[in-house]
Amino acid sequence: MGRLLSEEPALPGLLWAMRFDEAGCGHLLAHGEPVPTLGTFGEGFLWLHFNLNDTRVAELAAEGRLGPARLVEAVFASDPHQRIAVEAHHIGGVVADLVRERDAGVRTEPGGRLHFVLGANHLVSGRRHPVMGPELARSDAADGRSIAAPAGILEILVGHVVTAMAAAGGRLGDELDGIEDHILDERARGERRRLGPIRREAVRLHRQLLGLRAVFHRLEEAGDEVELPAATLATAARIAQRLDALDRDMVVLAERSRLLQEELASQLAQQSTRQLYTLSILTALFLPPTLVTGLFGMNTKGLPLAEFENGSTLAIGLAVLSAAAAFVLIRTLGIRPPRD
Repeated sequence: MGRLLSEEPALPGLLWAMRFDEAGCGHLLAHGEPVPTLGTFGEGFLWLHFNLNDTRVAELAAEGRLGPARLVEAVFASDPHQRIAVEAHHIGGVVADLVRERDAGVRTEPGGRLHFVLGANHLVSGRRHPVMGPELARSDAADGRSIAAPAGILEILVGHVVTAMAAAGGRLGDELDGIEDHILDERARGERRRLGPIRREAVRLHRQLLGLRAVFHRLEEAGDEVELPAATLATAARIAQRLDALDRDMVVLAERSRLLQEELASQLAQQSTRQLYTLSILTALFLPPTLVTGLFGMNTKGLPLAEFENGSTLAIGLAVLSAAAAFVLIRTLGIRPPRD
């Protein structure tokens, strides 16, 4: 049920708050229910998700109510670059997410960003545009999925994004398979227009995955410099491994689409060459007869065969012989149609 316009969340800009008990079961805090202070939440943990378009969230961050003030302010800034930072045993980052439209559709746009601060017993996340990951993770938790630690929520968030990207990659791969069959059968019709958007989307997905990979690989490396929970590092390793595999698939898709574009361009060039060859041969064959007919068509005195009774027949014969002579000359010079 949606909130009334007059209702205010327990914290400015808060979209939802979810507490998890010792068994990992999540429970949404009801409207008006006080939100526990971070760092004092019993044996479970807390997940807060904010709308970062609310300027009052910056005041909460400055007061240190969402984690280390400097880290939260840096992570919740409007800078869209994917990044990771570690401070006082807290992990902050900005990662790519997929934009969710009002009609519940999903666009694979690079503008989707999820900002988060991960602590020992809390996860504080935020977004400026409606994104897919937090909504699906909240649904999983509300449906009874057990989540043992805040890092588990982050893994589910990124997992949903990766799954959606993998589905998009599978759809692109199926389209490429159909286009490739048409190109190999030399019956491509409009495939050039289809290849462009496929390659563009594959490259766009690759860019998102490249940033995601860098974030979680840097988190793995940070474990060697700063003491971080082993479970968090294991989560980062699993996410990074999955992202590596998916990114390789996207690179393959982008490369396939590029090669198919080159193959299609080669076929089009061959067709153009054959057409130009045919046009050139026809031009060469009709040029001498045109010269003959032009000569006999001049309205001047003293034209040859003007007084001859069969002059027209002889002129036609000369035109035909000139075309035959041009054909013999072409074959003698070894001019042949282009080979495939």
